Amino acid sequence: MAEKVLMKGNEALAEAAIQCGCKHYFGYPITPQTEIAAYMSKRLPKEGGVFLQAESEVAAINMVLGATAAGVRSMTSSSSPGVSLKSEGVSYIAGSDLPALIINVQRGGPGLGGIQPSQSDYWQATKALGHGDFQMFVLAPSTIQEMVDFVPLAFEVGEKYRVPSMILSDGMLGQMMEPVEFPEKKDTAIAEKPWATNGHQNKRPKNIVNSLYIEPEVLENLVKERYERYEKIKAEEQRAEEFMTEDAEIVIVAFGASSRVARSAIKTAREEGIKVGMVRPITLWPFPEKAIEKTIPTAKKYLCVEMNMGQMVDDVRLVVNGRKPVEFFGRTGGVIPTPAEVLDQIRALAGKEM
Repeated sequence: MAEKVLMKGNEALAEAAIQCGCKHYFGYPITPQTEIAAYMSKRLPKEGGVFLQAESEVAAINMVLGATAAGVRSMTSSSSPGVSLKSEGVSYIAGSDLPALIINVQRGGPGLGGIQPSQSDYWQATKALGHGDFQMFVLAPSTIQEMVDFVPLAFEVGEKYRVPSMILSDGMLGQMMEPVEFPEKKDTAIAEKPWATNGHQNKRPKNIVNSLYIEPEVLENLVKERYERYEKIKAEEQRAEEFMTEDAEIVIVAFGASSRVARSAIKTAREEGIKVGMVRPITLWPFPEKAIEKTIPTAKKYLCVEMNMGQMVDDVRLVVNGRKPVEFFGRTGGVIPTPAEVLDQIRALAGKEM
């Protein structure tokens, strides 16, 4: 077993990317994710890689597009307003059918907002990071170990289906420290990328990476083909943790940092005799509908806990489809909900005095 090391979330994520063969990073500093760029600036040159601090977030994401088009693993990172600036480039990457990794270490918003943790970019990540008909593969870690483990997964799924991937972290996970274990260093990138613009040596027709299609019927057919791949991702790549859900009458749905808070509240509520459990979405897109569907027979009520004003709760309500009540509790603006606050919500739903 590999030795565990104590690392900050942002730095552990950066090291994980290097370990699995990502040697091209393009970014721009913004709190609370700057440690990713700082760590890459030190490590990548020693690994024979490329670190470049771009002149802007817009430039950085377009550099990712160029590097990825050449067939190499490429990534960028930012925080909420910086990711908004990257949105056009992400749409170009999706429209070019390229795999790339985007990290969002969320902070409070809208606008510049603050620098404290938030989960208010859920809609952006799962519904609308850029113009046009497209989706990204989105992972939500809840521990520093998962930040490490999800990096190769994000790259591998992206390369398998030729889609951009996002790891949706937040300022709490990015800045906290936990012991982590790194897998054996291994470049897991797909060896053969027949679409890459990496030189044909007169052995094949030249490749062109493009997202512009003048004929509407041609573009429509391409988008339809893309959505066939999305259906495969929905069928094969849904991931969720089910925590004490076997007999749960109250089911909490929480992702990322909020799930850590909810887990503490659930343990206390169980000691009080309340049958409560949690479905923790690991993939935010595709949303883990199957895991929530499994809880319908025993659940009497659902409670979504988020660090926003209510975003993922919409997807939960779509799955539950009116069969059971779905309630919401959240804090926003960078305020982290406490286990005591979530416990009060659980008690209220169970009909017990607070």
